[in-house]
Amino acid sequence: MTYDTVVFDNDGVLVGRTSFDVLRDATLKTFEKFDVTDPDPDHVDDMTVGATPSRVDEICTEYGLTPTTFWKALDSTSSRAQQMEAREGRKTPYEDIHTLADLDASMGIVSSNQQETVDFLIDHFEVGHMFDTAYGREATIESLDRRKPNSHYIDRALADLDADSALFVGDNESDIRAAENAGIDSAFIRRPHRTNWELNVWPTWDIECLDDLHRICSA
Repeated sequence: MTYDTVVFDNDGVLVGRTSFDVLRDATLKTFEKFDVTDPDPDHVDDMTVGATPSRVDEICTEYGLTPTTFWKALDSTSSRAQQMEAREGRKTPYEDIHTLADLDASMGIVSSNQQETVDFLIDHFEVGHMFDTAYGREATIESLDRRKPNSHYIDRALADLDADSALFVGDNESDIRAAENAGIDSAFIRRPHRTNWELNVWPTWDIECLDDLHRICSA
């Protein structure tokens, strides 16, 4: 099958992932801004990765915080921490990202990271010319329910790109499920952190690097 559109997850696919410790530190700093100096470590972890609207509400209630205000501050602090990682060279694009420059397909990005972070990384690494659309989360609690495997942002990207036959490239099972929910094919990329990963989902393609897409898109 020939694909006229390819949409990519960002972290772990186009650029390296951010260390959990960096994200967790951003969560701790956010609690400190609201005078919570000794939060439960489990609460910090839950707010750092995989937070749900109900969990945000529960944890904020525990500390007498306003969920919407706290989450907006956390999203902002986390984004700035990731931007600093990029500026200081600890978060960098994968070397094969430049092989996409001559891929014969419209391209977009869909990330569960903040829109602010996605926009910054595209600009900082000067890759904006390759992508016609890019979606991250809004800085709202409601956006947490729109993360993959929800196909919300993929659907929006596909509409922007006027896709006929599309492929979504990701490094998580939620990416593969999101592609399924959007009704499109998927490719699971085996970056170093996924080399021996055993999947519980079935992507259309299993690839080693972005250069493999040239073969797939013209198959």
